[in-house]
Amino acid sequence: MKAGHRSGCPINLTLEMIGDRWSLIVIRDVMFGNRRHFRELRRGSEEKIASNILADRLKRLVQLDLLSRRDDPSHAQKAIYSLTESSIQLVPVFAQLGAWGRRHTPVSRELSIRARLLEEGGPAMWKDFMAELRAIHLGAPQPARSVFGELQSAYLREVARGARAAGTRR
Repeated sequence: MKAGHRSGCPINLTLEMIGDRWSLIVIRDVMFGNRRHFRELRRGSEEKIASNILADRLKRLVQLDLLSRRDDPSHAQKAIYSLTESSIQLVPVFAQLGAWGRRHTPVSRELSIRARLLEEGGPAMWKDFMAELRAIHLGAPQPARSVFGELQSAYLREVARGARAAGTRR
């Protein structure tokens, strides 16, 4: 066992890496929102992550090889964050967390649609999504199916449906 770890238990070691609240939220936003810049991650966060916490988590996730960071060629002071293979392999974990959350927490329709689709799509959809994430973040060939597009379209439909419903209630 490596020094500094509480135990060699795989669950413990995983939680030591991603067990804080913000690490999974940052990975989620890169994975499902394709937010690749600090500003996008900061402003797009439903949970309103503070700048200093976001900066700390991005640095930590890069050190842990869960995200990679490269300079943005379009702007000298910007960086582009990408998923690594390790974080792409978290797709089934996110799918299971979302499924559990849908069953046991008061989710919103808009924010739970992706979880529902991933749960219903099962391992075949997760595999297709991981292939697409590898294309987006690692330069792998683009697969024929765009799960990211399917998830984003479903989310936008739910947002529009919610806006229509709110308009009819007024």
